Amino acid sequence: MNTAIAPSAPRVSSATVPARSHLRGVTAEAVFVGRSLRHSLRDGESLLMAIMLPVMLMLMFTWVFGGAIDPSGAYVDYVVPGIILTCAGFGASSTAVYVANDMRTGIIDRFRTMPLRSGAVLTGHVVASVLRNLVATAIVVGVGVLVGFRPTATLLEWVAMAGLIALYILAITYLFAAIGLAAGSPEGANGYGFVLLFLPYLSSAFVPVASMPEWLQPVAANQPITPIVETIRGLLMDAPLDSEPWWAVGWCIAILAVAVAWGAWLFRRKAARR
Repeated sequence: MNTAIAPSAPRVSSATVPARSHLRGVTAEAVFVGRSLRHSLRDGESLLMAIMLPVMLMLMFTWVFGGAIDPSGAYVDYVVPGIILTCAGFGASSTAVYVANDMRTGIIDRFRTMPLRSGAVLTGHVVASVLRNLVATAIVVGVGVLVGFRPTATLLEWVAMAGLIALYILAITYLFAAIGLAAGSPEGANGYGFVLLFLPYLSSAFVPVASMPEWLQPVAANQPITPIVETIRGLLMDAPLDSEPWWAVGWCIAILAVAVAWGAWLFRRKAARR
């Protein structure tokens, strides 16, 4: 009796199975930048706050407080750099909440199964935040001009100022992204990051350091915001800069290096636990 033997399935050599390859170049980063920007556009409240906060701060400090601080009306020229950095901090703080929310919902685990670099997730959040903050900075300067701000900067000084602001926003955004990884929840990330938002008020952003109490002056003079805001002010108003630009760039690079290293370590550590 003959028994029909069904043909066996052809064996596939492991050499013929294409290995999972990672996305090349900056494709992964571009994907996550687009994702973060779409989330920003859908988050109407945060987007509105990012636009309205610079306007409200500018009007409050020039029309409400400005007359008491400088009756001549020149306070707007002094305060614009401080408002730029303050709004950059508020805009960057939302990155901590977005990152913490990604960690809590488990979407990071899904991303880890895909052929992409894990760090691209953080890069997407950071680049999208930098773009949002640069738009907010342009709004601050525009509103300042409408209420009497008259900068005397040359084209080269405008370019230098824009580069310093972009470097500061990049550094502070990476720091907030690391805080989002360290926090246990979006609410915690928002609370921890809120402490950093007070730094501009303890600097020369809104009043000269010499006008502060003597015990507070060393703190205000030796923290990162003061040399950064003094450099921006000097570039915009053609004031003497001395060594402030070197301190400003040095502080930004130091913050960025620490934030990137801390964020990478936290990302690997937390992702490995899941």
